Amino acid sequence: MTKFPYIRSPALLKACRAIACTNCGRDDGTVCAAHSNQAKHGKGRSIKASDVFVASLCHLCHYELDQGAWMSRNEREQMWDACHAKTVHELVSRGLWPATVPVSLH
Repeated sequence: MTKFPYIRSPALLKACRAIACTNCGRDDGTVCAAHSNQAKHGKGRSIKASDVFVASLCHLCHYELDQGAWMSRNEREQMWDACHAKTVHELVSRGLWPATVPVSLH
């Protein structure tokens, strides 16, 4: 079994704070990197997914993604996937994605 290639990047997590929420557009100082909750991205029982699998979300959207009961699991995965794609696009287009961190859209 191959070990998952985790990437940890404080610079990438910080860059996620520089853009508005990719779900609702809120830019209120609460936006941060929301890691994927999907096992295919390295999420484990007591470990966060790799840092390349993040989405810029405000505290309300982040809470809804992680704890909310308003969406099904499939809806939460679709929300995160869409927000991740928007986050990557926004950070790359603004030159905020760290050059030493590989870009991943999967």
